[in-house]
Parts: sequence; structure tokens; C-alpha cells
Amino acid sequence: MPETKVIVNLSNRHIHLSRDDLEALFGKGYQLTKTKDLIQPGQFACAETVTIKGPKGQMDGVRILGPERKETQCEILASDVFKLGVPGCPVRESGQLEGSFPFEVIGPKGSIKKERGLIIAMRHIHFDPEAAKRYGVVDKQIVALKVGTERAAIFLNVVCRVSPIYALECHLDFDEGNAVGISSGVLGEIVQA
Repeated sequence: MPETKVIVNLSNRHIHLSRDDLEALFGKGYQLTKTKDLIQPGQFACAETVTIKGPKGQMDGVRILGPERKETQCEILASDVFKLGVPGCPVRESGQLEGSFPFEVIGPKGSIKKERGLIIAMRHIHFDPEAAKRYGVVDKQIVALKVGTERAAIFLNVVCRVSPIYALECHLDFDEGNAVGISSGVLGEIVQA
């Protein structure tokens, strides 16, 4: 019988920056300040934040996650689209930026306009290859996940992401967590694999 229980952590809006964009926003040679390691190996939260601007509004205090990426991307909540004025902002896997929304980023030393990179993150579960075997899933497989107690729900369209660089963990965003009354650290159950 495959395993089914997985830890669920909630993800807030955040941004990943390229080296060039980091320097444009914070100055030449700037290095990010790590405040906390995340469960995914090598990933960390930073002290630095930026402002994200859309056609109708902006959001201050958007946390930067490190390390630097090849391309800048910002992951927002579905409820943020109204404040920013970005209806139709696509749901995408991290790194899948084709057809994503343009946006502006404002930092302490400058601002940048990006032609793409604004997404709503697709709900997903990270698996290392050994865990994927135990759970009976493969990379890119879509599963359903049951979470919550009093306001329990089953989330469909949860993508399995399998890589040797991952640690076992499910990511839902704050909108999804609030909808079912959970906080980070609860156990979810894969109910369809």
C-alpha cells in the first residue's frame, strides 16, 4: 500500500530574483540576507522585501526568497489579482513563465519592469525519488489532496514534482489554507494517485 500522508505548508506571496534584477533593485554587488532556511534544500527566506506593482495597485513588503534564480518570477495569491489589477493572471508551476503576466518591481535603489513572470503558483507536492516510490507517484502526475477538519476539502489538480533536489512537502497558498481553516504543519492525505 502506498503512503498517503504528507506535511502541508502554506506559501505566501513572494518573489525570486535574478542576479541582474537584484542589483538593479538593491545596488551593484548586493547580497541577500538569509533569515530562515526553508524545508526545500538550499531555499531560504530573506530579510529583504520589495514592492510589486500592477496596472491598478501595488503590494508592499513582498518577501524575497533565495537563492537567486535564472529568471525573476513573482508568485501571488489569487486574491491579490484585484488589488494589482491583473485579472487572468495564470496558474503555473514555478519556472513555467510562458504567457505569464507583466509586472513592475520596486526596490530601495531602483525599479524594473518585467515583460513576464507574475503567476499564481499551482498547488504542488515536492517528492525526492525515494519518497515518490513510497507514494506511488511520478513527476508531473496530478493527484487530489484532502486537508482540514471542520472545513475539510479535497483539492484537485495537485501536481507531483519529483527531483533529487526536493524534500517531501506539499505547498498550498494562504488563500487555499484559509479556505479550509488550516495553518502550516498539518498533514494532508493524497486520496487519488
